[in-house]
Amino acid sequence: MKTFFPATLILLLFTSFIPRERVWVAIGDSITYMNEHPEETDHRITKGYMTMVTEKLPHIKYHNQGHNGWTAGRIAESFDKLGIGEADIYSIFLGTNDWWAGRELGAMADYKENRGNGTVHGSFRIIIDKIKQLNPEAQIILIAPLQRGDFVYLKNPRNNAWGSYKPNKNGKTLESFVAALDSIAQHENIAFADLYHDSGINLRNMVKFKWLKDPSTGKPRAFSWPAWKDVPWNPESDEYPYPPEAIGMTYDGLHPSDKGYAAIAKMLVKAMK
Repeated sequence: MKTFFPATLILLLFTSFIPRERVWVAIGDSITYMNEHPEETDHRITKGYMTMVTEKLPHIKYHNQGHNGWTAGRIAESFDKLGIGEADIYSIFLGTNDWWAGRELGAMADYKENRGNGTVHGSFRIIIDKIKQLNPEAQIILIAPLQRGDFVYLKNPRNNAWGSYKPNKNGKTLESFVAALDSIAQHENIAFADLYHDSGINLRNMVKFKWLKDPSTGKPRAFSWPAWKDVPWNPESDEYPYPPEAIGMTYDGLHPSDKGYAAIAKMLVKAMK
């Protein structure tokens, strides 16, 4: 005996397995911004983590709210002017510029008591409160900063910064900023993507080598980690230290390569599923 299923039932069964479309707003700094600007890397990247995530999860549509060089403090101050709309998912990928700028980290009390934008804790309270005002039911993913090598800007080598193996100018480690974000995520019961510890991007694989003058010979050669951290480099006279052959998980000591972005995307796909 043949069994016939009504077309409406077949359609219902089919559509029940299709995830509904969701909107994702990715708030961040240059690591987020570069997703739409590979030309600013001299095409050392082909796509960023948002594109990679939505290739795996095509029901998610993203909006890029990455702002080159911005701190969490500046995002908090400018949030209402950025045109950040209502979404189902918000990711916040900030903190590395706050660390390098020497912003005051503050304490968890600054977050809990909403003490304002004077500390990093306070900045994140403002940002998260603003998101909750847009959509109280939204999923929020807090993303920890990556470990950092010695950053040298491809377009202007005078723009450079040492890596997370040293504290910032105020004696704070980048890891202490990561710990603060972890505490905030636990307090708010929101997802936390700990790229610093769990992404697999670290000082050993950030770049394959750094091209520096050997102090003993005066001739340039490749130095791997940890030797490169103790070899001086002069932006006025020395070659750019990261030729294409040096690209590892980053292409400039800080910003992810395609391989680095893939590691970030893998963690975010897991969080969003």
